[in-house]
Amino acid sequence: MPGMGSSTAAHGSLIESAFHSALVRQGAFIFLLLVLLFVAWNAYCSYQYRQSRLRGLPIDSRSSALPAEPRARRFLRIAFGMLWVIDGLLQLQPAMPLGFPSNVLQPSAATSPGWVQSVVGVAVGTWSRHPAEAAAAAVWIQLGVGVLLLVAPRGRWSQWAGIVSVGWGLVVWVVGEAFGGIFAPGLTFLFGAPGAVLFYVVAGVLVALPDRAWVGRRLGEIVTGSMGLFLLVMAVLQAWPGRGFWQGSVNGQDGTLAGMVRDMSSTPQPHALSSMVSWFATLVEGHGGLVNGVAVVLLAGLGVALLAGGRFVRPAVFVLAAFALFDWIFIEDLGVWGGTGTDPNSMLPMLFVVIGGYLALATAPATIEAGVASTTTQVAGSDGPREWWNALSPRRAARWAGAIGAVVIVVVGTAPMVEASVGTGADTSLSEAVNGPPGVAVGRAPNFDLIDQRGSEVSMTDLRGYTVVLTFLDPVCTTDCPLIAQEMRATNTMLGSDAKKVRFVAIVANPIYNSIAAVRAFNRQEGLSAQPNWLYLTGSLANLRSVWNAYGEEVEAAPAGGMAVHADIAYVIDAHGITRRAMMADPGDGQADHQSFSSLLAQEITQVMHS
Repeated sequence: MPGMGSSTAAHGSLIESAFHSALVRQGAFIFLLLVLLFVAWNAYCSYQYRQSRLRGLPIDSRSSALPAEPRARRFLRIAFGMLWVIDGLLQLQPAMPLGFPSNVLQPSAATSPGWVQSVVGVAVGTWSRHPAEAAAAAVWIQLGVGVLLLVAPRGRWSQWAGIVSVGWGLVVWVVGEAFGGIFAPGLTFLFGAPGAVLFYVVAGVLVALPDRAWVGRRLGEIVTGSMGLFLLVMAVLQAWPGRGFWQGSVNGQDGTLAGMVRDMSSTPQPHALSSMVSWFATLVEGHGGLVNGVAVVLLAGLGVALLAGGRFVRPAVFVLAAFALFDWIFIEDLGVWGGTGTDPNSMLPMLFVVIGGYLALATAPATIEAGVASTTTQVAGSDGPREWWNALSPRRAARWAGAIGAVVIVVVGTAPMVEASVGTGADTSLSEAVNGPPGVAVGRAPNFDLIDQRGSEVSMTDLRGYTVVLTFLDPVCTTDCPLIAQEMRATNTMLGSDAKKVRFVAIVANPIYNSIAAVRAFNRQEGLSAQPNWLYLTGSLANLRSVWNAYGEEVEAAPAGGMAVHADIAYVIDAHGITRRAMMADPGDGQADHQSFSSLLAQEITQVMHS
């Protein structure tokens, strides 16, 4: 169950701080827009009050009467609105920025086919490059979807709330749950198949249906019957031999279900809950066949009852509720622990859909009456058609304002997520977490007289007029130096047209392998031979040692092999030969760290160039 393991050890508190800063920044913008909406609503109420006083009419006489919302629809709208809000609040956990890709996204797709892993990999890459912004965006999007469902009970706003819930739910189901694991082996209802968010999508579709769909019992029959068929399919999967669910523990080797439950008991959580889950794991280990048999019989019986309909539905709903709650506590372990739990898992949303279908059967309206008044009718005492704003009562205007406010929250969350997904850079805080922030250095860069990869002499004074990025690389290094070279190459691309004003200069950092041939081989290996503003400099060992000492670079031959030991550092030197930035250049642990350093370096170069 992805997201409920131990949280990732963060690069440091810096990423968490960036996450909080993004939340505060976006929250302040949302608050300002909500204040403006409140002012507009208050001004509208004042206008309505004046118009009513002038015409001698109560304000409520201007409102269009709408039929009551069907009880089943109201239940689904409020229940899933609350679930989206809870999911948004869970995204506030400090481990989310760095832990979400490794604890949720990647595990969810680990056993799925390669194409599923590729789809999820896009989300992993995006989130990893922009952890703070992506985590903040997830918070606001889910809070916004939930609020929109809660504040829009009727009309088009409400239907659009259902559509938005469907859209975001499908995104989460595909990339966050890897299609709910339906393409992976070991699919089981007991552990969340076919993905919790798929039930959010079903509920969103039901909320988005027009009013006429709720007339009579037909919709309720479709929902309960479909859920019955679903449970029957899950019963067959649970009973299928060879999948490990009938096995408890044999010779110390847990079966599929026993192993899952035992893993959940080790999740960081309150001791009382951990003890309960651990007890159930022990029970499954000793009586795996019996436990699985009970699950199969219950799933099959409930499926048949819901498909049969009529008087069987009510008792089936009660039994399913008890079964789902037991599963939610003892098997799914509530779904929210571990620092990166993203939702309460599948049992609650599945149960809510079934209850919604039952309510549609039990309380279905016989007819849906049209609204009493419309925006084109005339108000008693008026001389002509009412303007649209006169058709809104303050209560309906408040709902409009609330719905618009919820849309604002969703948009504020969506914008940075879209920007992160289409951008090629990465959050610079990742690199700062690895290397610390760039140091501000002021002083003339030491001169040198060395030879580039073409055999031409190059000195620091020859580079005047260019912004220079200076680093030290070992041409036979197989660890950090190739990565740093690629970061320089990526930085050059990020600079765009400004790249022609920049020279990337690497100086050999190896007391043994420092020939021009070694330099050229490194350039070919890293694809830098054709980059016109790339210079890889070398010279005699005496000259190199002089430059190393001048720049404080300690270079020593490694005890074994040809690689040298040296510091990973980069200097940004302005067009006048003054050192302006000193940056540690440790490439970090992954692609996101590399892209982050390139983004940070490009940012520092641009600031130096234009300051």
